Amino acid sequence: MKIAVSGGGTGGHIYPALALIREIQKEHRDAEFLYIGTEKGLENTIVKRENIPFKSIHITGFKRKISLENVKTVLRFLKGVRESKKMLKDFKADIVIGTGGYVCGPVVYAAAKLGIPTVIHEQNSVPGLTNKFLSRYVDRIAVCFEEAKSFFPDNKTILTGNPRASEVLGQDGMKGRLSAGLKTSMPAVLIFGGSRGARPINDAVLKTLAELGEKPYQVLYITGDVHYEDVRKEVELVGSPENVIIKPFIHNMPEVLAGADLVVSRAGATTLAEITSLGIPSILIPSPYVTNNHQEKNARALSDHGAAELLLEKELTGKKLIDHIDKIILNPNKMNDMKKASSNLGIPDAAKRLYGIMAELVSSKQK
Repeated sequence: MKIAVSGGGTGGHIYPALALIREIQKEHRDAEFLYIGTEKGLENTIVKRENIPFKSIHITGFKRKISLENVKTVLRFLKGVRESKKMLKDFKADIVIGTGGYVCGPVVYAAAKLGIPTVIHEQNSVPGLTNKFLSRYVDRIAVCFEEAKSFFPDNKTILTGNPRASEVLGQDGMKGRLSAGLKTSMPAVLIFGGSRGARPINDAVLKTLAELGEKPYQVLYITGDVHYEDVRKEVELVGSPENVIIKPFIHNMPEVLAGADLVVSRAGATTLAEITSLGIPSILIPSPYVTNNHQEKNARALSDHGAAELLLEKELTGKKLIDHIDKIILNPNKMNDMKKASSNLGIPDAAKRLYGIMAELVSSKQK
């Protein structure tokens, strides 16, 4: 099968695509891939590093107010469609899947107009503009949250989960703990704010360092590279408790995540897919700076089912953070209930589900 993949702009669109490709490669060595992205997007670096054939088009998103730039975007879209059609014909694509971002618009639209089977994958509980637009043209829409179904036509929308979830399963959590300097004998809380960190979370943790040092659990606190030096200086002033380990970044996140008993994080779609596939309780502090406030809606999809505690950034203080952590990790019954709820929301075989939909579409087309 020849599979064209498109997704870009943020890791939340790129990493699920790569997870899907890796899963298919494991099971179907004869599958061929072409990734279509943009030169300036993260995908240009990340996908090429994976040695996946990569081609690019130039596309930008629409501005939310009337401007000349939107006219240029329409022209870029039309040019992108023409270029995508040529790429897909040359590749002889059997199917095209878009995992989000502006670049998917012309690529998936071009495939639909060529009569190539098409799928879009929506990671968030509230879809972006591109996937809303494409939903009218594609054959199937794969979603990660039940809440997202209401935005799409019911007859072609399927709950599959996020392929990224598959990659954290089977990881050695104890090995992950040891690699991060955590003890295997104490409950572990993992706190992070995404790859770049989150200043409000950093500030809340710094204000509670002394109190955290007296707790019967340990904390691995990932600051993000941008904030690490400032945090380190603050820690030197107040003293660093033995049970609090501070790092700028970790490269083996799936392993370390598998060793955590409780996670405190933002509410990005990929993170939530990973923690629910592992059945980990969480305290979610959604970023209020994202389109359509989708992180809060992602978080509520877990908190409404008892799998997470929701703590809004505007309400975040050091005291509230510690109170939330203590309420969960020092209460075995609550921990167990949240673990079960988290597991119930997890879809660990997401990549296989998604590939099954794709294979079915290709088979139907060939008949």
